[in-house]
Amino acid sequence: MLSRPAIVLPAAVVLLLSVMTVSLCLGPVTVPVDEVLSSQIVHQIRLPRVLVAALVGAALATAGALMQTVFQNPLADPGIIGVSTGAATAAVLVIVTGVSFLGTWTLPAGAFVGALLTVLVIYLIATSRAVGSRGADPATLVLVGMAITAFLGAVISATIANAPDDSDLRSVQFWLNGDLVARTWDHVAVAVVPILLTIVLSWTLAGDLNLLLLGRETAQSTGINVRRLRIQLLVLAALMTATAVAVSGSISFIGLVVPHVVRIVLGPEHRALLPTAALLGSTFVIAADTIARLLFSPVVLQTGVVIAFLGSPLFLYLLLSTRSRQHRGLGI
Repeated sequence: MLSRPAIVLPAAVVLLLSVMTVSLCLGPVTVPVDEVLSSQIVHQIRLPRVLVAALVGAALATAGALMQTVFQNPLADPGIIGVSTGAATAAVLVIVTGVSFLGTWTLPAGAFVGALLTVLVIYLIATSRAVGSRGADPATLVLVGMAITAFLGAVISATIANAPDDSDLRSVQFWLNGDLVARTWDHVAVAVVPILLTIVLSWTLAGDLNLLLLGRETAQSTGINVRRLRIQLLVLAALMTATAVAVSGSISFIGLVVPHVVRIVLGPEHRALLPTAALLGSTFVIAADTIARLLFSPVVLQTGVVIAFLGSPLFLYLLLSTRSRQHRGLGI
């Protein structure tokens, strides 16, 4: 009999390809399936947008899975605890100041620095003595994320208020809400190598992630340098998040919902969890972007707005169910 991952992984691949095909075919001009490969509309406009959506979804879902394991917390994700906002803040500063010392890579580099600094602050708080040896509980982590997000929001507001060029404000709004409008092959080129490289590197650490689930002491007894491993994982998660934010703006809930759902279906085994989360994350973002394009056509919703509509109720469910399990475990 086939194992569950042997069934779910191929099904996730088929689902992703199906959603990609639907997204490429549908739009103001419907393209027949047999003409997708030869259509200039698909090649020049829709395909880059779909590929960016796939890369962003895979990056955010994988980053969420890594962070949930590092923090031993099912509510950890780049958006909820402020990492996406950190990347977006740096991106906004780059836009408003107009710096371009790295050319087209200036924006992704700035977003990476912002995400990395934020995730390091979160890590220091979550592992500090003030919150105990087991790390921050879900409520504490969410509150810390709210505080960091509020602070970074103030930085963004101050930056916008002092922007020398009003034309920058539209670009800033894009980064704050997340969208895939007018994505081109240039955006694909910026995102594809960092995202695919960091995802593959995270897969090579799947065995160590499984040991990390057993606790710090158990992992160290096998010869793993837990501190170094956690730093490596957080850097990978930060780079994924930063690159995703650099090409799509700040999109929440993917890194929270997708890995959590995959764990319910497949369990915590990271050799199956990570690739499945990447596939379903891609599918989720492509589907949400397709809905954003078509639901109220010709009015186009931002992709991040549609994902927030879908992700908010799921997040509330996950939050309440997690607290309910904690109370049962304490005998409350």
